Amino acid sequence: VGKKVQAIYLWWHKPVIDKELLQSMPNLKVIANSGVGMDHLDLKLVASFGVKMANAPRAVSTATADTGMALLLASARRLVEVHNISISSSMEYCEADILGVKVAGATLGIIGMGSIGYKIALRAKAFEMNILYHNRTQRKVQEEKAVGATYCKTIDSLLQQADFVMLVVSLTPQTYKLIGKRELELMKPTATLINISRGAVVDQEALVAALQTGVIRAAALDVTSPEPLPRDHPLLKLKNIIITPHLGIKTDKATYMITEEAVENILAALNGLPLPSEVLPS
Repeated sequence: VGKKVQAIYLWWHKPVIDKELLQSMPNLKVIANSGVGMDHLDLKLVASFGVKMANAPRAVSTATADTGMALLLASARRLVEVHNISISSSMEYCEADILGVKVAGATLGIIGMGSIGYKIALRAKAFEMNILYHNRTQRKVQEEKAVGATYCKTIDSLLQQADFVMLVVSLTPQTYKLIGKRELELMKPTATLINISRGAVVDQEALVAALQTGVIRAAALDVTSPEPLPRDHPLLKLKNIIITPHLGIKTDKATYMITEEAVENILAALNGLPLPSEVLPS
């Protein structure tokens, strides 16, 4: 049926788009992705076949921002640890062992201030947090004022000041292992790292060492590399970490909206119209 296929809707990186598949579909016009990140696609390869590509940025931003804040709060108040205590047979604990950290008045550093990062800032403002951000381009003054965010020209400056560091960047050659041993050591020993972008943005070996030796207080990850982690991975054995299985967009409404956005892009491509969320190879 390869010659009949004109559009592909990618869900959770399936089907795998490679040269062989593209060659088998000579009439393919568009690939619509069920999310924002396009790092699983060879954009230049796809474009060389004359195929357009689109993602779903409008549908995913709210749900992903919610996930980021949920991880921040869960880590700050150690919800996974205290849940396990609450359902244990003995229910024995010392209050000093389950003390969390205060969120209100704490400083949140957001690395990547696109649509998702900005919605995280809106949520953090409601929690009375101080907000720093680093981005390739600085936001407009009125946008900064709306959320009370301060721009940091360098990542280093942000890392040194933040109590919580939230990663909200796309995975590119420039952001691969953006946070490594040096960056973790710049963070406060009381700080928490939260990653809702892509697993490979963090050097996981360096993160394991930082969590084991107290370089940072804790981490909360919605993404890892690979996904899922091997069952014997050292990150899975640590108490000062929360790991969720890439929950970012996984709500009923977000899933429906993603599909709607993908269909909108597909129909535009099939009718020779501009794609609302077209992604071009860099």
